[in-house]
Amino acid sequence: MGAPRPRSPRPAGGAEAAFLPGPPASGATPGYRAPSCTQGGARRAGIMTDVHRRFLQLLMTHGVLEERGVRRLQKHCYRVHGRTAAVEELEDFINNINSVLESLYIEIKKGATEDDGRPVYALVNLATTPVSKMASDFAENELDLFRKALELIIDSETGFASSTNILNLVDQLKGKKMRKKEAEQVLQKFVQNKWLIEKEGEFTLHSRAILEMEQYIRETYPDAVKTCNICHGLLIQGQSCETCGIRMHLPCVAKYFRSAPEPRCPHCNDYWPHEIPEVFNPDKEREAGTSKANKKPSRSRQH
Repeated sequence: MGAPRPRSPRPAGGAEAAFLPGPPASGATPGYRAPSCTQGGARRAGIMTDVHRRFLQLLMTHGVLEERGVRRLQKHCYRVHGRTAAVEELEDFINNINSVLESLYIEIKKGATEDDGRPVYALVNLATTPVSKMASDFAENELDLFRKALELIIDSETGFASSTNILNLVDQLKGKKMRKKEAEQVLQKFVQNKWLIEKEGEFTLHSRAILEMEQYIRETYPDAVKTCNICHGLLIQGQSCETCGIRMHLPCVAKYFRSAPEPRCPHCNDYWPHEIPEVFNPDKEREAGTSKANKKPSRSRQH
């Protein structure tokens, strides 16, 4: 094994100082997310109707939703409140809400899943660091378990941490002692609350966690943070060049090599040795949805 990676010093006042509420950081570097709904100029002042308020309340209960779920939610809110006006474009609708939330340091952010690039939206509290935001839902030792899982995920080459490695750190947790069986249940709570994703006994960050925790991750683990060579965003999962070591998100890999007859590294031009992944294609999704809607259900023969 090589020498351990040097870790930047934690904030003064102990580890807990890193999780105290504070004002949002200025000039935050964007992570892997689709362009913000508010880019391209100053945000206009908005007016919240009952439709907007209901949408916001329902989004809060979900934490994060894929774009198609957000569109369904928007339509539902218009139907419930009997609006006769034309439905706002989703981008304008969310910009309207964000203009009202701005003074509260809250924002609906748009991002994308790292594995297949599906657009997602999450309600993010910009004024409180994410782990302290979780404090109302989890005990001190449970939060410490999340921190340790997060550090393993960030330090790993694959962006995943095995349940075995996480559970082996249970004896080091702060606060009340936790048995491994309890720790397994807590990890499932993180999955249910959309902070972690579990795949075949390994854990990685949910897209909600990446959207909400990006600035915290960059500040806390500056020496371990990985970035995508294409979008320059925070990278947890992805592919890397075996020659020069640059990394790319899977959706960025698919987009970059879409029309390339022979995939070559954008940095060193060496052959790209990985399989080009299949990722979300909105056009195919719409075609599939239209085809399904036009397909009439067949009647079963009555006997």
